Amino acid sequence: MMRPLIFPAMLVAFSLVGQQAPKPAATKLTLQSAIETSLKNNLQVQIAIESRDFTRAGLTVEEGAFDWNLTAGLNLSKAQDASRFQGLGGSFTTLDGTVQSRSLTVGSTKAFGWGGNLSLSYAPKYSSASGALYGSTATTTPYDGSLSATYTQSLLRNFGRDVTESRLIVARKSAQAADLGFTKAIIDLVASTESLYWDMVFAQRNLENKRQALDLAQKQLRENQIRVQVGTLAPIEVTSSEASVAQREQDIIAADAQLLNAKDALIRALYPSTERPAGLELADAPSVKPLELNEATAEKQALANRLELKSARLDLESKQVLETAASNRLLPQLDAYATYTGNAASQIPSEGLAAVNKDLTKSAYPGYSVGIQFALPIQNRAAKGNQAQARANRRSSELSLRDLELGITLEVRQSYRNVEASAKGVAAAEKTRYFREKDLEAEQKKFENGMSTNFLVLSKQNDLDTSKSAELQSQITYAKAVTALEKSLGHLLEARKLEVK
Repeated sequence: MMRPLIFPAMLVAFSLVGQQAPKPAATKLTLQSAIETSLKNNLQVQIAIESRDFTRAGLTVEEGAFDWNLTAGLNLSKAQDASRFQGLGGSFTTLDGTVQSRSLTVGSTKAFGWGGNLSLSYAPKYSSASGALYGSTATTTPYDGSLSATYTQSLLRNFGRDVTESRLIVARKSAQAADLGFTKAIIDLVASTESLYWDMVFAQRNLENKRQALDLAQKQLRENQIRVQVGTLAPIEVTSSEASVAQREQDIIAADAQLLNAKDALIRALYPSTERPAGLELADAPSVKPLELNEATAEKQALANRLELKSARLDLESKQVLETAASNRLLPQLDAYATYTGNAASQIPSEGLAAVNKDLTKSAYPGYSVGIQFALPIQNRAAKGNQAQARANRRSSELSLRDLELGITLEVRQSYRNVEASAKGVAAAEKTRYFREKDLEAEQKKFENGMSTNFLVLSKQNDLDTSKSAELQSQITYAKAVTALEKSLGHLLEARKLEVK
């Protein structure tokens, strides 16, 4: 009674076991989305951000040289003293006393970019003396104080913002160069991502071409086998067709490995530390477009837009600033200063600090002094050596900038011509592939009519496969040449509608 029920249950169980979980859909990826994903996830972007932030922090360090500095000090002291002497009766008498003091000093200093320095100081104090040694047991003159301000201005050495702020100016230019370096890193990443994208496109389409070539070889083998069976073809001809099929299968194995490697490289660039998709489906294919500028215009754009040139110009400007500062240090030191000192009358305890501060704020007892200071190092060889080094660095930067301009000009010319040559190569490869297809069709018809040989048909198949590979390679070469040209012109990000923040 139970046996008939067992078979349906077993069938259901086997059917469930036989079912496989559906494979996750491959991620469809355009070139633009690949670039955006790479910029979002790639670790090189994070490294470039940290490098930029590090250089920017150097600007803050140099700005700190012109910050206000606040100083303060508090002192509390108590000292006991005594004096012993012999009186008229021969006995010794000791007079002792105690001195107490409290003082507070609050000050501030500030360096200015034009070569001046300001120093401020406020110093109230309390002092008292009591005891027989001082002839009194009462507190005397307990509160006093002073207020001073001194301004010093360099007149020769260290005079002017170009000199005193030279390190700050260089730090600003370094921060600008860091921004350019960050943008340059983004451009390099975009170009690298595009190259990996087109490599995978080539690998995918190359695998398709190899499969088509295998289909043609298998078709030829089947037809030859039929001809051998009917006696219209010698059996030896089948061997060459089988060899051709085996070669096509070998080509597919190599093309499949190339595709897996290209896909891994692209996925590694797009998803270095995030969850990786099960597969990628590339949506874009290279297309040939006519150039919209001539070679001379391309050179002008590159010289105006290339970030390397902008960074080199900033470096030259920095070296010029440092040379100016080094030349200034050859001058003698000549400083002028002016000091104001406000004093307060000693106050009795009942008046306290209020009276002291009143005297200081109203300049009850002012004092003034002005003067100049002069210093001239004999020989001054350290300054002369620094100037010579700064001059050499500036000249080196000038030559490097000129060399970079020449290199970029050559790069643009080569990139421009490579795009032109690649576009022509694509057109020529398309024609070659088209005529190879027609040639193969004609040869197959001749073979079917007994007017050709199997060897010639297989040769034509090889020619067609080679022409397809050449056509595909020319298309990928053109796409990479366009990327290289846009990068050499300095507007790759604009061409991809990307903005660096």
